[in-house]
Amino acid sequence: MYAFIHFADNLSAWFGKAFGWLIMLMTFGVSYEVFVRYVLNAPTPWALDVSFIMYGTLFMMGGAYTLGKNGHVRGDFLYRNWKPSTQARVDLILYFIFFFPGVLALSITGFKYAARSVSYGEVSINSPAGIPIFQFKAIMVLAGVMLVIQGIAQVLRCIHCIRHGSWYEMEEADEVEETEVLLMRQQQQSKEDEK
Repeated sequence: MYAFIHFADNLSAWFGKAFGWLIMLMTFGVSYEVFVRYVLNAPTPWALDVSFIMYGTLFMMGGAYTLGKNGHVRGDFLYRNWKPSTQARVDLILYFIFFFPGVLALSITGFKYAARSVSYGEVSINSPAGIPIFQFKAIMVLAGVMLVIQGIAQVLRCIHCIRHGSWYEMEEADEVEETEVLLMRQQQQSKEDEK
């Protein structure tokens, strides 16, 4: 059970971080477009479409990573006051009622769209440059598969929490943290140093 959780978390983290580099490509592409459009007065027909495709890819491929880091938005005003075992029971039920059916629908439907799109080399009808989008539709399938794998790991975490009364967390190495968390930790450390 724990080996699968480690596998899923590491796989999701690898894909999330690898696709995170799209931010750099998007920044370069948008900067290039702004330069050629406003300085050289020669706009490109492809920059907007490519930035949409990269953003959509980043968004979809970051889903499993965000799920593994418990970073998705939730109605937390009741949930955070429950005991961990109650949280786990509710999460477990909701994973099977909403999460897995939705993600499986995404994967199955995405596979149909991707297969059709790849078969005729689909290009964007909204783009004057005819940007190919079949690879983007294939990302839907990969994102769905990644979410299923991470979802199984989350279910196993719920089972662990129901049995043991606490959430199973992996040790995080070299993870990015919120600025507020870092500042609070530094403030707490300086208070301890003063004592």
